[in-house]
Amino acid sequence: MPLQAADRTTGAAIGRRGGYVPPTEVHTHALPDLLVRIGRAALEDQQLDFLRDASPRREATVFYAGNLDILDAPTVSIVGTREVSEAGWRRASQLARDLVKAGVTVMSGLAKGVDTAALTSAISNGGRVAAVIGTPLDKAYPAENGQLQQQIYAHHLLMTPFKVGDRVFRSNFPTRNRVMAAISDATVIIEASDTSATLHQAAECVRLGRWLFIAKSVVDDGSLTWPERFVGQPKVGVLSSTFDLINAIGNP
Repeated sequence: MPLQAADRTTGAAIGRRGGYVPPTEVHTHALPDLLVRIGRAALEDQQLDFLRDASPRREATVFYAGNLDILDAPTVSIVGTREVSEAGWRRASQLARDLVKAGVTVMSGLAKGVDTAALTSAISNGGRVAAVIGTPLDKAYPAENGQLQQQIYAHHLLMTPFKVGDRVFRSNFPTRNRVMAAISDATVIIEASDTSATLHQAAECVRLGRWLFIAKSVVDDGSLTWPERFVGQPKVGVLSSTFDLINAIGNP
């Protein structure tokens, strides 16, 4: 299943509406117990210290609204730059469609760009999505994705490592990426610069032994230096077709 063209209009239309009404019910789950529940590789206690460090309560906890059973299916994070190119938008959208056809849950971070492309494509093609955000569940950032965020918690799954009432710092977003790396079977980076925050998720995949795939177009981009830090490491692959990804997560 090659990564082909896809339409950008769905995400743009959702983004223009804006606005956000937060969920009325928020649930909690200890992250180590969640990983066991959904059949992901268990992590050592010290591997979750990053989450405790980010929490005033020193707990490795996630807060969620929606259907947690969505994570019972194989789950792949599709992530990348906010300032995505047209080609990157198409690749993210096509990959999401391919994963939906294969029964895979699509996860992303609800930022602009690659995240929005992946989530809206998966939803519009009848798939299941999980979004992990860098704010508490009562906030939507960016605001233009407010209605998309509502749609996700109402019909899919919305998660965060931050409790309602927690302050929002810039450091929240790398923490969000690290949680996505832990929960997903694999992460795919569609497009990212050498200074992209997405690289936090790449590093976390390597640290935790989760699969990391980098789009071939990124690896072939001679202006980028970051891919060479990852390519060749265990469980890191160059993605040229969706089959490579599905085969990998089926044989962990």
